[in-house]
Amino acid sequence: MKYRTLTGTDLRVSEVGFGVWSVATTWWGVKDRSFGVRLLQEALDTGITFYDTADTYALGEGETILQEAFQGKRDKLVIATKFGYDIYSQKGERKGFSEMPQLWTPEHIRYACEQSLRRLGTDYIDLYQLHNVRQETLQDDAVFETLERLKEEGKIRAYGPALGPDIGWHDEGLWALRHRKGMSMMQVIYNLLEQWPTNKFLQPAEESGIGLVVRVPHASGLLDGSYNPAKHYDKSDHRNHRKHDWMGRGLQAVEKLGFLYGPETGRTIGQAAILFSLSSPVVASVLPNITSEVSLKEFVAAPDCPALTAEELAEINRLWENELVTLLDQPYANSQNKPIPVAAPASN
Repeated sequence: MKYRTLTGTDLRVSEVGFGVWSVATTWWGVKDRSFGVRLLQEALDTGITFYDTADTYALGEGETILQEAFQGKRDKLVIATKFGYDIYSQKGERKGFSEMPQLWTPEHIRYACEQSLRRLGTDYIDLYQLHNVRQETLQDDAVFETLERLKEEGKIRAYGPALGPDIGWHDEGLWALRHRKGMSMMQVIYNLLEQWPTNKFLQPAEESGIGLVVRVPHASGLLDGSYNPAKHYDKSDHRNHRKHDWMGRGLQAVEKLGFLYGPETGRTIGQAAILFSLSSPVVASVLPNITSEVSLKEFVAAPDCPALTAEELAEINRLWENELVTLLDQPYANSQNKPIPVAAPASN
């Protein structure tokens, strides 16, 4: 395993992290909690030190499973969790992929933080992330003043937004990078098949000294070979959330990327995808969906595989600009941007 310092912090994280949603929820087919605990423990043994979860994952179980797996090992971990959904007035876990209501009052943020600390069994959170945050919340100074107070009190070490796909999040990301100087990181989706809008964040993040954490590096199974177009995925499985037509076009795109993987390259397709997400120096860690011992072994080895060459990266860029943007129906090709809503710079 290799490690990077998350820009804007003193946190040293493993280049491959563990997205805890894969073992704390049923969205990826892992339903056995005891197996999830063992997989987390095996991940630490392989060198993974960065674990990303959220209070909304199984209504808190995404945090309690970390406490169960890592009793007495807090000093070996970098823990990121998320807040913003009002899980406390809900009677049960959300059905399917319908979104819970969000709540961003200072009182709720403090309460959510205290509850996460309790469930995690720790007195501090390394990275506290605003979960699928919208523009109006990013522009709310009271939210960020509360986060600054929590940081001063030692309850969190750093904070930033975890941007979600269904809100668009292009404008949110650029606005936050330009105006929220107190934040230290941002979590985004970035992979070979879904480069926009994160490809628009790389330079501003570097200029602002903001580190990025990448999730979904395998485009929901297209880039690790786990997606089977002939298989029926249960409604509780996250792959069911993807449009079947888009996944089919994604398989066509993967065929164009065959030069990145295979015995002659020393990489699997899953490892090549992780290396692409890590190819930018502002990306500190990548969070693949680890669901088995086999996937753990493959993904954790990615940083030790041959890095993508300058020629390979140039060919990826050529394919992206000339073929993949259209094939994959990605909004706004590389040369285009939506205008950013005009807003006064935040005070924080």
